[in-house]
Amino acid sequence: MMNDTEQEYLTFILDGEEFGVDILCVQEIRVWSAVTELPNKPDYIKGVINLRGVIIPIIDLRQRFNKEPLEYNDKTVTIILKSPKAENPMVVGIVVDAVSEVYKFAAHSIRKAPSFGSKIDHCFLKGLANVGNKLIILLDSEAFLNQDEFYSYSPSEENVIAH
Repeated sequence: MMNDTEQEYLTFILDGEEFGVDILCVQEIRVWSAVTELPNKPDYIKGVINLRGVIIPIIDLRQRFNKEPLEYNDKTVTIILKSPKAENPMVVGIVVDAVSEVYKFAAHSIRKAPSFGSKIDHCFLKGLANVGNKLIILLDSEAFLNQDEFYSYSPSEENVIAH
């Protein structure tokens, strides 16, 4: 029997698709609440919130993945993700349509995503996992929690907030 590690993923719904993130990166799940808007930012950055003294950027994942924005309602949730790296951890909130389940997947059961001209930046894809007859798109939490990857927009856009 080979040593096959299992990992737990929190799944959420976005535009009818189910996505999963490594549960070890999930700090908390919050209902949508107003944010402080910042000037001069891409549309997908909704603003920031102050969570127990930590300023956290809030990202609309639909817009980050170039999908139609949705009116926020009482099902809209913000998942606060935190990189497990101890030194200088990045924390970000992602706005999703709804939280779904927690699943446990063995490493061998995660299939690599095919490379195609997808609307989802390839760097965010970890792979695909099967649950019953549905596929869950697993996101690479580390790429997600890497500022350079996450905020990369297009070379022509300058998204620098002057300090």
